Amino acid sequence: MEKNAKIYIAGHRGMVGSAIHRKLEKEGYTNIITRGSKELDLRSQQQVSDFFAEERPDYVFLAAAKVGGIVANNTYRGEFLYDNLMIQNNIIHNAYLTGVEKLMFLGSSCIYPKLAPQPLKEEYLLTGLLEETNEPYAIAKIAGIKMCDAYRAQYGCNFISVMPTNLYGYNDNYHPQNSHVLPALIRKFHEAKVNSQGKVTIWGTGSPYREFLFADDLADACFYLMETYNEPSLVNIGTGEDISIKDLALLIKGIVGFEGELEFDTSKPDGTPKKLMDVSKLHAAGWKHKVQLEDGIRLAYQDFLNKEEAVKVA
Repeated sequence: MEKNAKIYIAGHRGMVGSAIHRKLEKEGYTNIITRGSKELDLRSQQQVSDFFAEERPDYVFLAAAKVGGIVANNTYRGEFLYDNLMIQNNIIHNAYLTGVEKLMFLGSSCIYPKLAPQPLKEEYLLTGLLEETNEPYAIAKIAGIKMCDAYRAQYGCNFISVMPTNLYGYNDNYHPQNSHVLPALIRKFHEAKVNSQGKVTIWGTGSPYREFLFADDLADACFYLMETYNEPSLVNIGTGEDISIKDLALLIKGIVGFEGELEFDTSKPDGTPKKLMDVSKLHAAGWKHKVQLEDGIRLAYQDFLNKEEAVKVA
């Protein structure tokens, strides 16, 4: 990407989009376009069409999405399907109409079948049934991958797709109902520590394994692939390493400094038993993660504390 290229980041206020924004600025890119949801409703065909016709970006990072954890995915099934389909359809189609040089679509590891062999290889897409709780979100993301490939095949668009593993980091969502497991645990342990609770209850058995990538590492990988990767199909972005939810909880417990007990509520769902990315394609392309899990959680916890302090001051 040329240093003066016009780059649109869809979803720049989210954890992923803001990390990409930081990375581009660090690399010396200054012509970055952003729009908040109040200025531009990405679900609106007309608004997105007008935006692309007016701004005509050269490159697009499609990081905008309606996202959440198990509860949010399962509760707002219609919204997760409709909103995500509309957002990506509008952006991908208008990127084609206005001659965008290259677009990167960001998906999620939940696109893979619930019981796919581990680690998850890119070719396992559409080889089995999805995890029921987040099926609507996964179906929307699969449609986005296939749309990028279809527009490449029919129109010659250089549209690529990347599938990040579970993410955490600066600017994460710590909402008690709608957050993912790692930020949810940071909040739970912090509040338990502050309120001198004797125990923290965690959903499920603690036995599922998950992989976690620091969001700034993801941004680094996205930038690298935007510069170097021009092929159909998708690329997994992850660490290739996983940890049980129980061990993750113990790690966060130690970092936060909570001294009480852990309790597992086995009446609650575990979700997919194991979700580890095969990142051999990414490593072969020349990129590997830098931030180790414990270091990343410390950075994320400090960011959480800074947000808490900012709220108190306000």
